[in-house]
Amino acid sequence: MFGWFVRVLLIVAGVITGWFVARDATNFGVLQMFVMLALITICVAALAFWPTLLSWFRGQR
Repeated sequence: MFGWFVRVLLIVAGVITGWFVARDATNFGVLQMFVMLALITICVAALAFWPTLLSWFRGQR
């Protein structure tokens, strides 16, 4: 299960990194890892603040 999550994040990170850096650049893998870490941080923050976000979105309607 965790492997699938990491694989999806790596695919998304590869696409995002590919928008800004050429795939054959020497630092593509490093930048892809930084983008993946940013995506993990966003996911963890969304899970940590899920009750607050949910109440905020419900109050907006």
